[in-house]
Amino acid sequence: MLKKLLPLILLVSAGLSACAPTTAEPAETRAGSLQEIRLPMGYIPNVQYAPFYVALEKGYYREAGFEVTFDYAFETDGVALVGANQLPFAVVSGEQVLLARAQEVPVVYVMAWYQQYPISVVAKSDLGLTTPADLRGKHIGLPGLFGANYIGLKALLYTVGVEETEVTLESIGFNQVEALSADQVEVVVGYTANEPIQLRAQGYDLTEFKVADYVQLAANGIITNETLIREDPDMVRRFVDATLRGLADTIANPDEAYEISKNYVENLAQADEAVQKQVLLTSIAMWQADRLGFSDPRAWENMEDVLLQMGQISTPLELEDAFTNEFIP
Repeated sequence: MLKKLLPLILLVSAGLSACAPTTAEPAETRAGSLQEIRLPMGYIPNVQYAPFYVALEKGYYREAGFEVTFDYAFETDGVALVGANQLPFAVVSGEQVLLARAQEVPVVYVMAWYQQYPISVVAKSDLGLTTPADLRGKHIGLPGLFGANYIGLKALLYTVGVEETEVTLESIGFNQVEALSADQVEVVVGYTANEPIQLRAQGYDLTEFKVADYVQLAANGIITNETLIREDPDMVRRFVDATLRGLADTIANPDEAYEISKNYVENLAQADEAVQKQVLLTSIAMWQADRLGFSDPRAWENMEDVLLQMGQISTPLELEDAFTNEFIP
């Protein structure tokens, strides 16, 4: 999520943080001790994880009864461990939830962090693209035929009626910036809050097609499993509540969140602040919603359609079992 992880219009009201969920009594007081939580993140430390850093730094997780440590392991590892009930939560992209449930892994998506699927298809402006349909006949570089980049590209092509056979896909690893800069490919696929920002910072004029502008898909969020929801729904509610508080604070005060992130992201203090703050602000635009954390059923229906069309899943799923909004205030 996030470049594994992951629009500069900040419609933030002063009342947003006041609307954040609150915990009446610290759970550590109720239970007598903190419960240790290892949270798989799916990517390396990054300013895009600011809501989680804020929730930890401000003590929201402790108030909810948790001692949280971040595990920057692969996304699929988090899915497997949560599905086996060896870990309670993980940060995961929506397609991974449906792919897991198709294999009878009982994970459940309980909080939408990203409201917009964070993938963009990018080319230099002089290529002359005006709509995604212009991608026909182009050489497109992406990390590989897997993950959110591939899902996002396929969804975009599918939405505008372009078949995968009408483009040439090239697996280039996570080298989209270098590949486009050197004209190794005509088009690249990357995370909206990553490659386009880096390329523009290097002075390139770009044409960018944001997948979220064409189709709504289930994006990154928090998963748990059916067992925990059944046996300890209060634990799920407390964790989601604390995370949403960090999310609301980050949206309301990105400068504060950026400073907090320096404590968790190595070398962030020495990085290009303008670029990294743009990464955060672009991410915030994809997190915002009237109801933070809410999963739109249409996003899950669209994601299922894309996975079926790709052959990633063979039959429709019981989507009402894959996600829930019962823990969202």
